[in-house]
Amino acid sequence: MSATSAVSAPQKGFFGHPRGLSTLFFAELWERFSYYGMKAILAYYLYRSTAEGALGLDKSFALSLVAIYGSAVYMSGVAGGWLADRVFGGQRSVFYGGVLIMLGHIALALPIGVTGVYLGLILIVLGTGLLKPNISTVVGGLYAADDPRRDAGFTIFYMGINLGGFIAPLVCGTLGEKVDWHLGFGAAAVGMALGLVAYRFGRRNLGDSAAVPPNPLPVEDRARVLTRIAAISLGLVAVVVVLVLTGVLSGQGVIYLISAVSVVLPIGYFVVMMRSPKTTPVERSRLTAYIPLFIAAAMFWLLFEQSATVIAAFADTRLDRTFLGLEFPPSFIQSINPVMIILFAPLFALLWVKLGNRQPSTPRKFAVSLGLVGVSYVLMMIASSGDPAVRANFLWIIVMYAVMTCGELLLSPVGLSATTKLAPRAFASQTMGLWFLASAAGQGVGAIVVQFYSDENAQAYFGVLGGVAIALGVLLALGTNSIRKLMHGVN
Repeated sequence: MSATSAVSAPQKGFFGHPRGLSTLFFAELWERFSYYGMKAILAYYLYRSTAEGALGLDKSFALSLVAIYGSAVYMSGVAGGWLADRVFGGQRSVFYGGVLIMLGHIALALPIGVTGVYLGLILIVLGTGLLKPNISTVVGGLYAADDPRRDAGFTIFYMGINLGGFIAPLVCGTLGEKVDWHLGFGAAAVGMALGLVAYRFGRRNLGDSAAVPPNPLPVEDRARVLTRIAAISLGLVAVVVVLVLTGVLSGQGVIYLISAVSVVLPIGYFVVMMRSPKTTPVERSRLTAYIPLFIAAAMFWLLFEQSATVIAAFADTRLDRTFLGLEFPPSFIQSINPVMIILFAPLFALLWVKLGNRQPSTPRKFAVSLGLVGVSYVLMMIASSGDPAVRANFLWIIVMYAVMTCGELLLSPVGLSATTKLAPRAFASQTMGLWFLASAAGQGVGAIVVQFYSDENAQAYFGVLGGVAIALGVLLALGTNSIRKLMHGVN
């Protein structure tokens, strides 16, 4: 099947969408099960006491470590995008990434303490860098650029992500908190293995979508370039390890270093693509329009991704987790957002199809998204008022996640779709990696911000962050018309 036929055929084998979407839906479902299952218990495993079978690390450092791990995961998407564009192609990158992720969860499942944590997190970072940006690129390759099903297809794909995210905390959280932490991490490894099986047997449905690199390295240069990259990477890792072992750079210093890189890297990447002779004038204009969208996304993810850090800690110590006569473990809180996605995503998908060309522009959706995530933090501010010793009603967290989820559906699947449409052709997978750098930057800054949180200052913490997000949303709304002009017909 040629690339042209892959996007021009009707292909309505999966809820009116290409059959390949089902393959990617289930592969991503199980990959996200592994990711969110591990992340649901990671902070608790790091900061709870050794008497509970955990590591007993300082709580502030543990939350910061979880945040910087999330940042590193998404930064690795740039390297994964480059390897897909120049060496492997998107389809093979997804498979190789899944294997590394599975090995990372196996390392966490081994009872070898901090060593297993660092080894596991490094493997998951590398694997997610290969898988995460490229599976979205493969989804985009199933549709023609002007296919009206495109945004709806990404929304359905996003439902798969959140179905896995819903099941994961329930399974891994129960096993980790109630039985053994390492058993919870082991369940995450099983989830990734199931994702690999689903992808391997359904890959024939993907056709030529991202099957080969769009901008391959010349065969005669491949070994030299890859060897040089590997040598530089290992050298940088060795320098950091030596600095840590000699006491020059502390664990906190490593966090600050990665935080700085998370901000500098996307700036450098925008400059490279803007200056590349392979980027046409129209593509350069679209990249300019992409910058305010990127900043908005970074701010959104700074707040949203605190579900696994600050909000997880809030649920552990400041939330009354009794609901409908049942008391839930704190890890279960992280299943609320996926439930909201599963409920709301079909409604948003139907809304975009119903509105067609009359739907709001991407910048407008992003502006409303920022406003909503800001309001969700204002709700957390209200829930935090009063005596820190008095736990907040469980309904606050439900309402907060409902508002935040509506913001997520206006930004995340829409951003994935917009990125595939605004990306320069020569940088297709790498631009998807750039989209995930928005989350990396948000979580990189968040790794520093979360250190200011405590049970005593929760009200001020949530109020300030919520106010900043709302203000940025207003600015983006005011600039929508100017941004649309730079997008050259992309809505």
